[in-house]
Parts: sequence; structure tokens; C-alpha cells
Amino acid sequence: MRKIIHVDMDAFFAAVEQRENPELRGKPVIVGGRPQDRGVVATCSYEARKFGIHSAMATSRALYLCPDAILVEPHFELYMRVSHEINSIFHEYTDLVETLSIDEAYLDVTDRQEGTTAYRIAMEIKKKICLKTGLTASAGVSYNKFLAKVASGYKKPDGITVVTPEDAQEFIDKLPVGSFYGVGKVTEKRMLDLGIKTGSDLRKMSLEDLENSFGSSGGWFYSLARGIDESPVTPYYERKSAGREITLPQDILDTGQIRALLENISEDEQDILKSIGEEKGARTVTLKVKYFDFSQITRSITLPGPVYKSDDIYKTVLRLLEKTEAGKKKIRLVGISMSNFGEKIIVKKPEKKPDEGLLPFPE
Repeated sequence: MRKIIHVDMDAFFAAVEQRENPELRGKPVIVGGRPQDRGVVATCSYEARKFGIHSAMATSRALYLCPDAILVEPHFELYMRVSHEINSIFHEYTDLVETLSIDEAYLDVTDRQEGTTAYRIAMEIKKKICLKTGLTASAGVSYNKFLAKVASGYKKPDGITVVTPEDAQEFIDKLPVGSFYGVGKVTEKRMLDLGIKTGSDLRKMSLEDLENSFGSSGGWFYSLARGIDESPVTPYYERKSAGREITLPQDILDTGQIRALLENISEDEQDILKSIGEEKGARTVTLKVKYFDFSQITRSITLPGPVYKSDDIYKTVLRLLEKTEAGKKKIRLVGISMSNFGEKIIVKKPEKKPDEGLLPFPE
């Protein structure tokens, strides 16, 4: 029986901002891009969430819902420093730490049970995080990743929930289907149309019916409804790509401006490749373009040898730009991604440089 802890920081970006600026404490705080730049909400304080504000919402909409909210532009370097502090605490207890994002992680403490319990370890971690950073975290403890993650969100903020094997089925039966791994908005709607509203409803479905309705995911849902999730806590993964994109404040038609943006992104790509240990470069370069009407295309090329330097990336992307309608249709987003790395390199999860306009770490 495994002992899994899922730790999730509470309104992380907003909490860090409130820590740095005491005048923000107790007030509705939104961390995100500016409305005039088509910004979105990265996260918001619990005071702001009372107004229905949530991550990935347009900042303009958030400020409409709460005109008194205080908008703070994100300080990602600061958040990363705090995240590293928190991560160091995790590694005091186990090397089996799977970082999901800047503000949450799984810990497998199965082999760290001498004279203690997973619950006590989770409590110690929460206390150390608070003492070291001044921030609160919520934790879930169970025998698999699925249940630990759901449990961590059960008593937010600053909560801890334990789901034992004995209590698991009752806990699962009461869960809304939207809480299950792999159930996005589209799948959730299909389930609701089938009368599947809770874990209990899901468990009543046969494996055959689920596979007929949801294909290969049917077996996964069948297992989760019975508390079965054998996926391990994986500290490392093989990175497949590295990308950067920019949502523009205004749609642009001028190809000179577009080329200037791509040159800047190419420089960022070089920095990203260096930061993840891929200095040897990537052979496949992909250009992403989203037009003013939200239609989107990608153009890719696989080169004889890997590129790494910003100048080489930029020259390659300009060739791809010629295969788009840049200069004929207004553009609202451009991006570059690199893949097909020269050698397989195992890297820690993930420390991606944030995009402008589109914030990559919604809670």
C-alpha cells in the first residue's frame, strides 16, 4: 500500500504578492495581465474568488465582476524562487517528488514511515512551508495519486484531508464527475447527458458501456470509480519540446513588426533551451500563428542538424513565416516551439518561462 501526499499551495501567486505587500492582505487581489493587453487571470486571492473570479478568466471580465479588485502584474522570478524553497522542503522527506506545476507536487513517502505516518509528514511539511515562506498550503493524503489530489482540494485553504482505503469508496461515490482525472468540460457534458453526475453513478456503469461511450478512456474511468490508480510518482520525465508564444495587445498586419516579435521569441527560445539542458539544440522548429478571427495554423520544418543559437532559430522561422498569410491577415498570436532534441536528456519538471498575455500556471 503506497502513501501518497499531494501538496497544493493556496492561491500561490496572490498569496506571495500579499506577503510582499501587507497592504494587499485581506483584499481581493488579481494576479494577471492587463485588460488592454488581453490579459488573463493567473490566480486570485480567496477574497476575489467570492466574486466568481477564477484562473484563465479574462482580466477585463474579472474586473467587471469585482471593480474594487486590485490588479497586480505577475512577478514570475519571485514565484520561482519561492517555489524552489518549497521544493527543497519536499526533498527533506523523499526523493520521489513529482512536480506538477510551480505550486503543486506529489510526494511518495511509502518508504519514509519509520515512527511516523503520511499524515504527520504532511502536517510537518505544511508547518515548514508556513515558517519558511509565510504561505499556506493544502494537502491530501491517500494510497494513490488520484485520491491524494482530490483530497488536497477538499478543505482549502490551509486544509488537510486523509482518504484511507476503508473510506475511499464512500469518498469517491460523492465526488462530482468533473473531479475525475481525464474529465474535461466536453467529457463532463457527455457524462451528464448520460445521467452520470457523481462517482456513484460512474461506478454503476459497466466497463463495456464506458468503453463504448468514451473509448480507451472508459477503462480508466471504470478503475477510478473503484479507487484504482496505479500510476507512480515520477520525479523526472523526458522533455519533448520547449516553446514560447505571445498574445499581442492589438492585431497586427505589418510583417516588420511580426519579424521583430519572432526575433525576440527566438532569443527567448535560446534561453529556454539552455535552462532545460538542451544546449545541443533541436532539429524540429515549429511556428504557430493565430489570426484575428481565431483561426490557427502551425508550420514546421525538421532540419538536417539541430539548431540552438537564436540567429539560427530566427532564420528558420522566417522561412516558415513565408508559408503563412502574415501580411495579408491580421495576427493576434505568434509562437515558436522546438522539439526533436539532438539527444535524450532527462530534466526536472517544469520550469517554463511564462508567456506574455497568456499566463502558463493557472491554479
